[in-house]
Amino acid sequence: MADAHQRRARWPERLWIVRHGQSAGNVARDAADEAKLDRIGLDGRDVDVPLSALGEQQAIALGHWFAQGEEGERPDIILTSPYVRAVQTAQLFREAGGAADDVPVCMDERLREKEFGVLDGLTTLGIRNTFPDQAEFRRLLGKFYHRPPGGESWCDVIFRLRAVMDTISLHYAERRVLIVAHQVVVLCMRYLIENMDEQQILAIDREADVANCAITEYEHDPDLGKAGGLRLLRYNVTAPMEKEDAPVTRAPEAIVASRG
Repeated sequence: MADAHQRRARWPERLWIVRHGQSAGNVARDAADEAKLDRIGLDGRDVDVPLSALGEQQAIALGHWFAQGEEGERPDIILTSPYVRAVQTAQLFREAGGAADDVPVCMDERLREKEFGVLDGLTTLGIRNTFPDQAEFRRLLGKFYHRPPGGESWCDVIFRLRAVMDTISLHYAERRVLIVAHQVVVLCMRYLIENMDEQQILAIDREADVANCAITEYEHDPDLGKAGGLRLLRYNVTAPMEKEDAPVTRAPEAIVASRG
């Protein structure tokens, strides 16, 4: 019994990882792609891009889902990317009953969006027109290893997320933790937790984009490996939005500032 408890103490009882709701940037990027523009029509920093009206509806639907007991117990700690769209999603989720009013929303900069450097704000067409060398580098290296000047590769994101997992293990063992972040973060967390390789996570990425406010859920399993671990229960689940007839959106992670 003591051995089982020792193995449990490393991990949260439950871990949910959620992509933020649809953002104004997702909408602007779709419009730029449709118009075949080089640049997304947004001013200001990516970090300041808010949710769209639909994104707010999605975050509220997610909160109602948890409040109505669809997930069993609600989170008792919320960790979020500091980007406005993620913080707004977490706050609306809590206000809609997804967590108790006194559950803190804690910003962690390590959960931020993948940084795109000189490619920030460009559409795929814009990258081919403006930085054809970077488009070719990405084709040769693949999205897992390609790092645009001033930006990050998936490996760079994984490096900072390893520290996030250490923090969760150290401070939130046996807790119920909800993370609100971005598409690449959701995928890279799966890579870490499930001990995947490049081919495995990219295959999952090719199957479907992570939907806005979709649920990825893990539970602690004391019999998983010698020290226990987190077992995947579900991935990319959009039932909360479907239950409230909130449209499901799946903006892809581009090689530009995907606003996602």
